[in-house]
Amino acid sequence: MKHFIIIGPPGAGKGTQAKLMVEKYNLRHISTGDLLRAEIKAGTKLGQMAKALIDDGNFVPDEMVLKLVKSEIAHHPDASGFVFDGFPRTTTQASAFESYLKSLGMDVNGVISIIISDETVMERIHHRALIEDRKDDMRDEIIRNRITTYHAKTEPLIDYYKKQEKYHEIDGEGTIEDIFAKISLLIERLSR
Repeated sequence: MKHFIIIGPPGAGKGTQAKLMVEKYNLRHISTGDLLRAEIKAGTKLGQMAKALIDDGNFVPDEMVLKLVKSEIAHHPDASGFVFDGFPRTTTQASAFESYLKSLGMDVNGVISIIISDETVMERIHHRALIEDRKDDMRDEIIRNRITTYHAKTEPLIDYYKKQEKYHEIDGEGTIEDIFAKISLLIERLSR
């Protein structure tokens, strides 16, 4: 079983690249953003709490997110592996997630970090907001808060996974195909 984590700032293309990884490597895609949006759409208590946080550009608490991810893994026992998109977002989540995977006899094979500039983040999120009608992507102050939150809370994962020799950077400036070609080379190298 292969497990990959794909991280990067909002708008880096994590979801797009994760979907390509799923198609090529027969992995199961777990996007915490998609899971949370489904909870919001369903109007669950968790969804209502998540919506209030997301609307302000903040992260949903670690325990809530981990619970969603565990549930998703449990619902797909026959998966040949997973690509975790936008999860973990903090070192606290990473540590709890690692413990959970170990309890299942699993581990993370690699962490793929898509690197783009803050200016590119702004451009891509504005573009995505128009295409997908995502209200949380429409206001500049919310986008700037998400970028600041990413730098403060998610970037510490870089050192966390570098110490485990699982961290790998991919230049995210370029076409979807170019970026995926780089990711494919990396996955093939890590799968040997």
